[in-house]
Amino acid sequence: MSNEQTPPQGEEVPTDLENAQQSPETAAEQEVVELSEDQQRIVELEAAVIAAETKFTDQKDSVMRAIADADNARKRAQGEIDKARKFALEKFAGELLPVADNLERALQVANPEDEAIKPIFDGVELTLKSFVSTIEKFGMTVIDPQGQPFNPEQHQAMSMQENADLPPNTVMAVMQKGYELNGRLLRPAMVMVTRAPEGGVDVEA
Repeated sequence: MSNEQTPPQGEEVPTDLENAQQSPETAAEQEVVELSEDQQRIVELEAAVIAAETKFTDQKDSVMRAIADADNARKRAQGEIDKARKFALEKFAGELLPVADNLERALQVANPEDEAIKPIFDGVELTLKSFVSTIEKFGMTVIDPQGQPFNPEQHQAMSMQENADLPPNTVMAVMQKGYELNGRLLRPAMVMVTRAPEGGVDVEA
């Protein structure tokens, strides 16, 4: 009689593959799978970092542009304020010019050698000097181009006359002084200009 026992019916006999340890090839395959998952995770993290850096750069650029725009707006506003402050007295200064003109006319017609009116002459002269000194403190300057070359940007030629002692296009007489306010022309000087041998100056300038 044989000693081998027959397994009970209904029970499966374990195969060698099920009872044996995993083969090295299978373990290697699982390691490759796990490594691939890690690599994929690394790729995802790197992509997330790049996206975050890109977003940060964009936001930084937006902030820098906003700062630059705000700075430009501040500079424009400050420029407008400075301009308004600088020329706020323009209309008022223009109204004062006839006062200076009248004082100058009084000095032109008066005889400073006449002892009877000399005190008045001196008083008017002092008043005019004080007036000019005061307006200069607020940015006004007198344009008195006697003997200077004609400048159509500051002078208005009222007449032309030949003169052998002065070069052509030279201011030989100032009929009425001009004025500037902080570099802006308030009124051109009314002048007489020497005549050029050929042509002349633009009396309409």
